[in-house]
Amino acid sequence: MKIEKILLIGNPNVGKSAIFSRLTGAKVIISNYPGTTVEFTQGKMKLGDETVMIIDVPGTYTLEPTCKAEDVACRMVKEGGLVINIIDATNLERNLHLTLQLLEKGMPLIVALNMWDDTKHRGIYIDIKKLEEELGVPVIPTCALTGEGIKELIDRLPETKTRDLSISSDSQKWERIGKIIEEVQRLTHRHHTFLEILEDLSIEPLTGLPIALGIIYCSFWVVRFIGENLIGHIFEPLFTKLWLPLLMKLSTFLVEGSFLHHILIGNFIEGKINFGQSFGLLTTGLYVPIAMVLPYIFSFYLILGFLEDLGYLPRLAVLADNFMHHLGLHGYAIIPFVLGLGCKVPGILATRLLEERREKFIAITLMAVGIPCMAQIAMIVGLVGQRGAKYVAIIFFVLFLLLIIKGLVLNRVLKGASPEILVEIPPYRIPQFTAVIKKLWMRLSGFLKEALPLVLLGVLFVNILYTLKIIDFFAYLFTPVLTGLWGLPKEAIPALIVGFLRKDVAVGMLGPLNLTTKQLVIGSTILAIYFPCIAAFVVLFRELGIKDMLKSALIMIIVAISVGVMLNLIL
Repeated sequence: MKIEKILLIGNPNVGKSAIFSRLTGAKVIISNYPGTTVEFTQGKMKLGDETVMIIDVPGTYTLEPTCKAEDVACRMVKEGGLVINIIDATNLERNLHLTLQLLEKGMPLIVALNMWDDTKHRGIYIDIKKLEEELGVPVIPTCALTGEGIKELIDRLPETKTRDLSISSDSQKWERIGKIIEEVQRLTHRHHTFLEILEDLSIEPLTGLPIALGIIYCSFWVVRFIGENLIGHIFEPLFTKLWLPLLMKLSTFLVEGSFLHHILIGNFIEGKINFGQSFGLLTTGLYVPIAMVLPYIFSFYLILGFLEDLGYLPRLAVLADNFMHHLGLHGYAIIPFVLGLGCKVPGILATRLLEERREKFIAITLMAVGIPCMAQIAMIVGLVGQRGAKYVAIIFFVLFLLLIIKGLVLNRVLKGASPEILVEIPPYRIPQFTAVIKKLWMRLSGFLKEALPLVLLGVLFVNILYTLKIIDFFAYLFTPVLTGLWGLPKEAIPALIVGFLRKDVAVGMLGPLNLTTKQLVIGSTILAIYFPCIAAFVVLFRELGIKDMLKSALIMIIVAISVGVMLNLIL
């Protein structure tokens, strides 16, 4: 048969995205938790002399949709195509229900029995030939993370065929599945592994909560340890020993005080270039994202990738469910929040996992106000931390308090209720080193492509505003608010302007202003609250629409003004 389109279909968390990546070479974020794919992803593969379209369909348990992801999957099935039905080999009984539904639809089908390596660890024996006979379609054992079976899967695609199957009721399907399991699967007794014991401990509230607190504490300790060592041993020497001499030669050529010198090099601080304060395109513009922020981003995404592939995040979602319900969300909203700690853009996009529009609005608004990205966290820790750890703690305590208060208020004000959490808990799996590194590289390159141009644009923008005296006008206009309500000097205006482009750069701009500790805490807190960066704002507009985006922005402004006033009075 001529193959033009292939649909990858299966239950959530069976490895569809991993197989999609293997077949197409596409860069897809693959994680050990359900819901990675919410809308379909499309790629291409060479099959002989032909180019075939591959579509990674959202995970679904049934062809009778009960949520947005399942509705997308059902629409893709109706459009037709060859189906690679991906099954979790360790959960054969549950997965076969969708297989029988696909066979009933008359879809040309081939089965990829994925996670085949796990069956050996779990004492599960499956007779592949017998399963092929029972289903009447090809069945290929695969392990997408290692590539096992992928070549055989591709080679056997031409064998794909339809099978006439008619089962009138759901109960008959389960009866048929039971008979298939009896014929093809055998379980052997074995003792629980350490990971399986840990699975049980990390989901029970009595032991799970201390484990969660320990993992969060250790994760941020590792992020800080790796980040500080990368800065101290690699990035700082790179800029001071290699880049600085080149900039000094360029400075002599451009002549200090000239327009180009002001734009590219910036101002001399005590007669020399200061990467944190000179504020030129080639000084602060490059130093902030590369030397101050990238090391922390690197370490955060490294730890996040490990926890994703281990399978811990769904357990954290279940543990957080009760608390999140008070904020108008269910536990799975913790996943976007964790991603938002790395960068707001993937965090906001991950709110697609939440079914109700009300939930999305609450989650995005809370994320924008109460959860700073890792780049901004790095700048706050680096700048405010010089005045004492307790002042950093004050900022993050205020943000956490705001997140709770805003969630309680929004949950009370907005009509509706948050649904119960229905999430599959995957088994713990030892993360594959290559998969974690690949995901890390994709996220780092994405950060640099997004962050570096915006940082440079922000620095250029502010330098031009300074040259044209526009900053002075804004300073005059907003001085009553800054000084009267927040206790900040008019020189903080540029930071507030740049904050709309990049929050991390804006926090860094507070450094040269010789602010008091109180002013630094207030300025850093307001910058964390008042708006997300422009990239996040674009995604926010796309996800919420203009009306809800404006509502969310109005909440941010009101909260920022109120918090600034209260901190000015209290501190």
